[in-house]
Amino acid sequence: MTDDEAERERLLGKLTLREKVRLLTGATTWRTRAEPALGLREMVLSDGPAGVRGQSWDERDPSLLLPSASALGALWDERFVERLGGLLAAEARRKDVDVVLAPTLNLHRTPLGGRHFECFSEDPELTGRTGAALVRGIQAHGVAATAKHYVANDSETDRLTVDVRVSERVLREVYLAPFEAAVEAGVRVVMAGYNGVNGTTMNASPLLTDPLKREWGFAGVVVSDWGALRDGDPAGRAGLDLAMPGPDSPWGAALVRAVEDGRVPVSAVDDKVRRLLTLAAACGALGEPPVRAAARADTSVGADARMDASEEAARPEDADTHTHTDTDTDADALARGGPGTLGPAGAHSAPGLPAGADVDVDVEAAGAAEGFDRDARDLLRRAVAASAVLLHNRYVLPLDPARLRTVAVIGAHAALPRTQGGGSAGVFPRHVVTPLDGIRAALGDGTRVVHVPGPSTDAPPPPLAPDLCSDPTTDTPGVRLRLLDASGNELHSEHRLSGRQLEPPELPGAYTVEITALLLPGATGPWTIGVGGFGRMSVTVDEHVFLDGEFARETDDPAVVHVNPPVHCVSVPLTSGHAVRVTARRELAPGTGRATVVTAAPPRPDDRAALAEAAVAARRADAAIVVVGTTEHGESEGYDRTDLGLGGRQDDLVRAVTAANPHTVVVVNSGGPVELPWRAQAGAVLLTWFPGQEGGAGLADVLFGHAEPGGRLPTTWAATLADAPVTRTEPADGRLDYDEGLHIGYRAWARHHRTPAYWFGHGLGYTTWAYEALDVPDDLVAGESFTVRIGLRNTGGRPGREVVQVYLAGPPGPLERPERWLVGYTAVHAAPGERTTAVVRIPGRALRHWDEDEHAWRTRPGPYRVLAGRSAGSLPLTAVTLVRASG
Repeated sequence: MTDDEAERERLLGKLTLREKVRLLTGATTWRTRAEPALGLREMVLSDGPAGVRGQSWDERDPSLLLPSASALGALWDERFVERLGGLLAAEARRKDVDVVLAPTLNLHRTPLGGRHFECFSEDPELTGRTGAALVRGIQAHGVAATAKHYVANDSETDRLTVDVRVSERVLREVYLAPFEAAVEAGVRVVMAGYNGVNGTTMNASPLLTDPLKREWGFAGVVVSDWGALRDGDPAGRAGLDLAMPGPDSPWGAALVRAVEDGRVPVSAVDDKVRRLLTLAAACGALGEPPVRAAARADTSVGADARMDASEEAARPEDADTHTHTDTDTDADALARGGPGTLGPAGAHSAPGLPAGADVDVDVEAAGAAEGFDRDARDLLRRAVAASAVLLHNRYVLPLDPARLRTVAVIGAHAALPRTQGGGSAGVFPRHVVTPLDGIRAALGDGTRVVHVPGPSTDAPPPPLAPDLCSDPTTDTPGVRLRLLDASGNELHSEHRLSGRQLEPPELPGAYTVEITALLLPGATGPWTIGVGGFGRMSVTVDEHVFLDGEFARETDDPAVVHVNPPVHCVSVPLTSGHAVRVTARRELAPGTGRATVVTAAPPRPDDRAALAEAAVAARRADAAIVVVGTTEHGESEGYDRTDLGLGGRQDDLVRAVTAANPHTVVVVNSGGPVELPWRAQAGAVLLTWFPGQEGGAGLADVLFGHAEPGGRLPTTWAATLADAPVTRTEPADGRLDYDEGLHIGYRAWARHHRTPAYWFGHGLGYTTWAYEALDVPDDLVAGESFTVRIGLRNTGGRPGREVVQVYLAGPPGPLERPERWLVGYTAVHAAPGERTTAVVRIPGRALRHWDEDEHAWRTRPGPYRVLAGRSAGSLPLTAVTLVRASG
């Protein structure tokens, strides 16, 4: 027993049973309980991974907003992800948070998953490596990371009650694998999901003990998802350690009685408390807080070119010098910028962001706002460019600003983008650089930038914001929030900045939440005004009642009840420039939550006229940039998608603009796959995900050639939903069967011999590459790691980065395996004409499979094909290695 373990035992011995059990339920929504007799303070938990919100939903306490997890998955760059993890740790430190509830390690099992933006990828290897990197980055600074949602919580439909049926082998090889990687990385907290697996809710699942705690040796805390613990005794006997939120849960006095009656062994309670004490010690919440490790986070973006020694690219001194000739392929010319294109051949550094420069974020100095904020913004800006995926390019990107007199920026998302997905992981950013802002700043006064919003996207009306309304009491931008008692008397009044108030103050006697604003319309016509919440609600405009009714709660999902309640809308005729007083009220009935949202949207434009205006603007411009994307209706926690459409007339908008101007770039602002039926007509298609607060700046860097689009798809994109092999999210009789087994994502496409619009791993840069040689061992012993070397050459006209991917295909025989599966990857950089060698180390575990009869890992001897290339659908190099049985 170590000294630390002995100290934990000494502290444990000081507690009575009731005191032990008391520690196993949170003190509040976001805090654990303190125990002064042990020197144990409260620990604060906060949602992630888009940012660190802190303990409250308060727009006056903003947070840094990172690109979505799907964008981090598109990086294929663990060093960069670690730096972003360091940024999350810095934010946690700034907000006095001990535990960040990230990363999400569930998989993109089907393209319809509503929460894909919060997950990294469809592949267990890429998800595991990316998640482990984020864990390392967060935990390097005394903050705990949380691997969630354990396990098979891969869709949102009926997520509170669904029973996922999945075989032992598929669990091991696919869905548990990313969590195993997180445990190997030292993750300190694992969150059990709402769902059940094979008949048992995850909070009481034997999977919490084996493989998590016993086989993998996880020494941290298993926490419930918020409100997920429903049956205390089974969870008490199982591996769940902490029930959140508090102060009430099915444990408490009931768990004390269960121990006293012998239904739950006291040893189970002791183990839970030991784990909490261990977590507290790691976070500095037990005894004298230690000096946090590593005061300065290694978040230098320029260092992404420095690879591990085991993966460092060999660069021969006698690398060829390439000269462009007429025999180059069209693809070479397209990526380089051929004759008559708008693409520059030169600079790669954004103004103020020199190529290769380090951007260090000082975690200890996170409270010193100016320097920290500048460095953090630079890092986030680079993350946008590094995760952007160039899906398609035809003589258009990068655009040369020197050749642009007029640029048409088209689409509602250009001025009001989606920077993050909907749900509990949301934060309030201090500012947002929109695509329109970024493009205007990059081009300056020398180029005329015209914005045309186009037709409606059918997005729900946004919450009232300071640019649209003012507080009638102070006449300052924002709204007035009041709490009233049952007689209408004022109990509380304050100025707020948003019509979205998810946590109005809790006061004794509060009966009604009221939000009032002076709305100044910028257009004449029927405005859409709404109120969100449950129970009795009303909307009045200048004392005229437009809505008054009772709206029952139809779900128990906390993301819907407390974060994204349904909005009920009315149409109100308003006149431009004539301010009106809008008042929304909702009664605080038991069981309906407190969230209150007031929204407003201007008159819907005439679709035909809006499309015509967009086409005219595009025709008159030297280049057109169309920004399209999903809406809150589509990608949000609590809901799965029903289709992959963009919504509204956005497809028609792209068709109209591309027909008017061949130099059209389509920017796709989504967290997951969407259908792109016009992709062949577009000059270029660029995917920016939900890019976070610096999205517009990073987008401009890519558009104008200051940065190469570095992203590669972490998920296969279907041309149409009907083509996708795995789509089911709807349980039948409470069960969701993972009948597809091992074959999700690109594995399913390969198994069914279907061709998607874009394969997993796909992504173009601003140069081209030739894959020339593949070197693998002739043979190896089962269980041994081995090294693969891939020779390739930059055949384009610009320096570039290529993500080299290695897949395996198993030997023939009766054992079912995927057609191919990802086993490793690395990135190389090369100058034009330069040859380089990618070195990829393949771990021995990549060849193994789970034997359900023996409940153990096995590696089947025989010939394995090694495939290398730039995506799961483009693997030009193949070699064979013979695997011999060990022993």
